[in-house]
Amino acid sequence: MEKGIQNTKNAVIWLCLAHLACDVYGGFLNPIMPFIAAKLGFSMAIATVIISISHICSSMMQPVFGFFADNILKRFFIFWGVILASVFIPLTPSAPNIPVLLIFMILGSLGGSFFHPQAMGFINYFSKVNCSVNMGIFMSMGSLGFALGPLFAALITQVMGLEMLSYTSILGLGLALTMFFCVPKLSKTEKKPEHKEFFKSFKEILGCRQMNYLMLIAMMKSLITNSSCILLPFLWKSMEYSPFYIGFALFLFVFAGAIGSFLSPRVEKIFGSKPVIYFSMWATFPMMLMFGLTYKNHPVFSLIIFFIIGFTTMLAQPIAVVWAQKILPQYKSIVSGFINGFCWGIVALCMSVLGAAAQKFGIMNVLVILSIVPAVCSYFVKYLKEDEKI
Repeated sequence: MEKGIQNTKNAVIWLCLAHLACDVYGGFLNPIMPFIAAKLGFSMAIATVIISISHICSSMMQPVFGFFADNILKRFFIFWGVILASVFIPLTPSAPNIPVLLIFMILGSLGGSFFHPQAMGFINYFSKVNCSVNMGIFMSMGSLGFALGPLFAALITQVMGLEMLSYTSILGLGLALTMFFCVPKLSKTEKKPEHKEFFKSFKEILGCRQMNYLMLIAMMKSLITNSSCILLPFLWKSMEYSPFYIGFALFLFVFAGAIGSFLSPRVEKIFGSKPVIYFSMWATFPMMLMFGLTYKNHPVFSLIIFFIIGFTTMLAQPIAVVWAQKILPQYKSIVSGFINGFCWGIVALCMSVLGAAAQKFGIMNVLVILSIVPAVCSYFVKYLKEDEKI
């Protein structure tokens, strides 16, 4: 019994470390994209389209891979997810042209689609009674990885050059190999999952009103996170900030999100689920407005505000994931893919339009207007019900 408990604890630890590594690679692209664009000679509007394609591949496919993960008792997706992300994303700065760049980005981004839904389903499986706490830790490790990624990528780019990023693949491949031995196989005595029909499963999930509200919340979080991480590097580059400064600013933003994810279960216990979600959604607008008023003349103060925006934006994310898994417990990996992936992809579809709008009307103007949307959509939080299942 004691050995079994230790094995499940080790599984959670290694899944969290893998999430850290996978999202480190996922965080590489945003700070260096302006420099890849300068190297290959394309505009900010085209760059946002390219990054959108990457986010779509890393996000939109998650429910599909989550479906297959829920129907097997294998660890296939968590290993290959880390391998694809660690091999192909570091190759993107070495791409000689846009088509090759897209191939590298698509293959690397599919690694995130492979990894996330099955890993979140496994966190639920191995956690038993501590799911909310472990999910908060798991989400915070991903946010930490996504925060460290820009910092590492920017530092390596500034000191050694863009092409040197390809050597970082060694770390991800080493972790994937270690996970193979350290993440336990699911018990052979475990009941084989009931086979689920693809279209019936998706119809049931998308037909759940509670799930739709949770997806809306996740989209609002993604709207702020994606637009900030994609557009602001171009703003800072136009102000002649160095790659390291841009990477450090994004690190602060996403690291704050990691803290928010980590503290989320504790804050939820004190204030309740709905108040935390309300705060996470409506507080972004006044803070983004303050950031817009201070980034030129008070850069240090604006970075502090940017840090707080990252914290509040991610505060509700673990709550939404666990809530969705409770509503539809038979689809743990699939609903995780919807909340943590598909919603990002929906927003990513809009980023190409937002990039063109930012180029025409100004980056900061677009970001301030976008920050109003979550505040308005917080109205729908009142329809969430704690114990409802279908």
